Amino acid sequence: MPDAAAGKTLLEVSDLQAWYGDSHILHGVNMSVGKGELVTILGRNGAGKSTTLRSIIGLLSKKTGSMRIQGVESINSSPTVIARLGVAYCPEERGIYASLSVGENLTLPPKLRDGGLSTDEIFTMFPNIKDRLSSRGSNLSGGEQQMLAIARILRTGADILLLDEPTEGLAPVIVQQIEQAITALKQRGFTIVLVEQNHRFAQKVADRHYVMESGKIVDELTNDTIAQEWDRVTRYLSV
Repeated sequence: MPDAAAGKTLLEVSDLQAWYGDSHILHGVNMSVGKGELVTILGRNGAGKSTTLRSIIGLLSKKTGSMRIQGVESINSSPTVIARLGVAYCPEERGIYASLSVGENLTLPPKLRDGGLSTDEIFTMFPNIKDRLSSRGSNLSGGEQQMLAIARILRTGADILLLDEPTEGLAPVIVQQIEQAITALKQRGFTIVLVEQNHRFAQKVADRHYVMESGKIVDELTNDTIAQEWDRVTRYLSV
């Protein structure tokens, strides 16, 4: 459960079941995230981590259970309705439009609520983006694409960020920049759910960790205890 210091619960998922076609992927996911918390979902490939994020943002139509966002039941809501509740999703594939410039990619998502970051604030957090505004999306490095993918959801006014594998395939120096940005967002009061294979990166930024296996949450650890329980976590994450 969220720490009392984190404030009220902004996201609460109960008995979430989800399917891709006839394939039953999530088998009763239960998790909650408090205001201002940064929570990770750890697990092997195929455990259901990304499907959980896609279910929360409304991209899976076949699902049951309960999903309360800002206190509003949203299990059957569309992605547009969920976005207006303050949720933004940065997918693993980043979704940068190759033929559009960096500036066009950045301003493409509409502002749905008050409180989004200004372009100046975004440029301070991601100076590489400011330097590449006129470049096409196809000309960006993987790290620059990831920065842009995160940056463009910050304009929308969302205060709950779903980040799917933001460090995957990136050089260590870029991972460090992403870490600094995510830490800064947490300090600004954003609530963040982070799916991450890089467990050492997750340890640096998170308050709590959910461990997922075979479509279920099978363990929960605070960041203060994960080091002492590392053998336990390794058993879940090992192939």
